[in-house]
Amino acid sequence: MRLRFIFARNLRLLRQSANLSQEQLADLAGLDRNYIGKLEREESSPTLDTVEMLALALQVEVEVLIGRSRP
Repeated sequence: MRLRFIFARNLRLLRQSANLSQEQLADLAGLDRNYIGKLEREESSPTLDTVEMLALALQVEVEVLIGRSRP
């Protein structure tokens, strides 16, 4: 599996399990809602800073976002 796919899947699963909309997650992470959608659809690759901001917003370790096993 490609890392972009793994990240997108984990981001979506973690967001949904936290009962957050893309807009709510974007607000928590200080990002644009459209960008969250692009990340989840594998249309964009995040920077390391973005991965860190999303992990903080989701209250998980960065490794959970990029880990091959499902969160």
